[in-house]
Amino acid sequence: MVVKSQLKFIKSLYQKKYRIENGLFIAEGKKMVSELLRSKIKSHSIYTTDSEFTTKKETAIYYITEKDLLRISAQKSPNKMLGIFEIPSPEAIDYSDWVVVLDAIQDPGNLGTIIRLCDWFGIEHLICSRDTADCYNSKALQSTMGSIARVNIVYADIAEVLKKNTTPVFGTYMNGSSVYTESLPEKGILILGNEGRGISEKVGNLIAYENRLGIPQYGKRATESLNVATATAIFLSEIRRQQRTN
Repeated sequence: MVVKSQLKFIKSLYQKKYRIENGLFIAEGKKMVSELLRSKIKSHSIYTTDSEFTTKKETAIYYITEKDLLRISAQKSPNKMLGIFEIPSPEAIDYSDWVVVLDAIQDPGNLGTIIRLCDWFGIEHLICSRDTADCYNSKALQSTMGSIARVNIVYADIAEVLKKNTTPVFGTYMNGSSVYTESLPEKGILILGNEGRGISEKVGNLIAYENRLGIPQYGKRATESLNVATATAIFLSEIRRQQRTN
């Protein structure tokens, strides 16, 4: 049974303020929790309806009812398990390969999908502006499908990061040069902007005009733009294709 104090504590972790204060985040679902238990991320406690569940990690396990799981979950149909994990300390960024940078991405679902895409395309480091959505938001976490465990995510002042770096910087723009015709280097920084406004002027001023990339549109002009996560998939796919063929 989940006691009142546990319920209050768990519910508080759905808010960013308390996640930061406690250094903890919530992961939901058997697949997600199992994925995180296999990673380097430290676990705090597990709440599960599976009476046979065990783990080799040192962590408190609470066997609870379906009713209790519904009480502590943010989902309408929770899947057997909820885990509380320690927010990992970010690692130093390695610029020997491509690094993705997000400038004020607001939608947690988009952020989670981009984290998953980074994992798929082997991008190990992701830099987010401080006003980008929280990667430990429940919607963002669900969208990562466990990839949060394999991508190093750092929140920072993007302009300051770029000023201190000599790695080639590329920005994504509606009217940028076609990513399919540009010759891309073996390593670089790829910046994607806010869903509505694109890359901010402050950051854009640090991107050379010739390094502004776009995705050509082949259909009629009824569609204004691509979803930022969809665009990320296209850019990363082309980056990896060029690396393989060069």
